Amino acid sequence: MIRNVLSIAGSDPSGGAGIQADLKAFSARGVYGMAVMTALTAQNTQGVCGVHLVPAAFVADQIAAVLADVRVDAIKIGMIATAEIADAVADALVSHQGIPIVLDPVMVAKGGAALLDPSAVDVLTKRLSPLATLLTPNLPEAAALLHVSAAATRSDMAEQADSLRQLGPKAVLVKGGHLAGDESPDVLSTGSGLTWFEAKRVPTANTHGTGCTLSSALAAELAKGASVHEAVTRAKAYLADAVAHADGLSVGSGHGPVHHFHALWWAASA
Repeated sequence: MIRNVLSIAGSDPSGGAGIQADLKAFSARGVYGMAVMTALTAQNTQGVCGVHLVPAAFVADQIAAVLADVRVDAIKIGMIATAEIADAVADALVSHQGIPIVLDPVMVAKGGAALLDPSAVDVLTKRLSPLATLLTPNLPEAAALLHVSAAATRSDMAEQADSLRQLGPKAVLVKGGHLAGDESPDVLSTGSGLTWFEAKRVPTANTHGTGCTLSSALAAELAKGASVHEAVTRAKAYLADAVAHADGLSVGSGHGPVHHFHALWWAASA
């Protein structure tokens, strides 16, 4: 059975992040992708220059329409932008808690533009986090959710991962891409303890949409029945290859996208 996965997120017209990246990652991981739009952005590989929000009530209408008709096997939540939209999403999903949810707390774009209103942080932590099967913050996002300084060491990352799990998600994956050095480790906190996932840093500027892509790949794996640990292992391997092949694309003059279809396109051209 082909699984169905829903993304609730914002749009990136340049195709590297947001809904566009989510749908590409879903397809690459072998699931059927669906999308509820929370915001339109005007952006490219150099940055975000405008955001147009979808009314919260219409976000809820989109979610209700999908859930009323389609079997949804997993949900990824990305950019929610405001407290009103966060509340609408929580209200729409609270009665569907059997569906695995990956919550990627998108706060700042790669170029530095704010994508989450500060007033929405409390709603995210109090209402959406407890619904999540897996919360996937990077280091600045983890710090913002906890109102502390960004982790600078593995010890800090581990402590913050455990602290974030106290907010209610079943598991937390703190991503270490912002750590200094040649390594890019992630740490997973579950009820069974901590697990580290090691990775070498890939020397490329083309990392636009890495967080969106990873969280979508995680949702796809959970939809297919993987455990959280299995989902992280598979999704990280997929993302590592997508980043390693990113320079094979030629998209924009800033932070280009990762190569979502690296395996399929190379095989098709062989």
